[in-house]
Amino acid sequence: MRRGIFAAILFGLLGIAAIPAHAQSQQPPIPSAPMGGMGSESTGRNTAQPLAPLKITYGDKSATWTPATLAALPHTTVTVYNEHAKANETYAGVQLIDLLTPLGVAEKPHGKGLRLFVMAAGSDGYEVVYSIGEINPYVHDATVIVADGKDGKPLADSGPFKLIASREKDPARWVRNLVAIRVLAAE
Repeated sequence: MRRGIFAAILFGLLGIAAIPAHAQSQQPPIPSAPMGGMGSESTGRNTAQPLAPLKITYGDKSATWTPATLAALPHTTVTVYNEHAKANETYAGVQLIDLLTPLGVAEKPHGKGLRLFVMAAGSDGYEVVYSIGEINPYVHDATVIVADGKDGKPLADSGPFKLIASREKDPARWVRNLVAIRVLAAE
């Protein structure tokens, strides 16, 4: 019931727009920048904030998120150990599954629904993959969020959004400067 209400609110706020079928296979443009995974966080360099909002696509549906539209949604807080920083960090954001179900991803996946995976990309071209089971609390007990805050403050050098997953031994699949998420199906 909660997810149904959440979906209705999302559709009302965003006016989810369908994209043409021929555009489904096109990836959102990612500004060119040096590759480097954790980038500024591991090197200490300051990187530019992405100008583009976060775009999430699944099939012929898409949603675009800005810091203001994401901030209006219910947030979850996770505390994770960052192996790079050798410290615990607390992030606040929206559970990724809550951003995907309004686009048609099953709330309780089974069968072919478990063949879905998520490709997340940062503005520097860094990409990671999560199976739908890894981000769905019906299947897995980890929490994957699109974070917009860290330790009670807006994200600084990580862009307006950062993909964070709890229960990971290493932050290799965390994506800073998150600009695109695509839901795809394994063949």
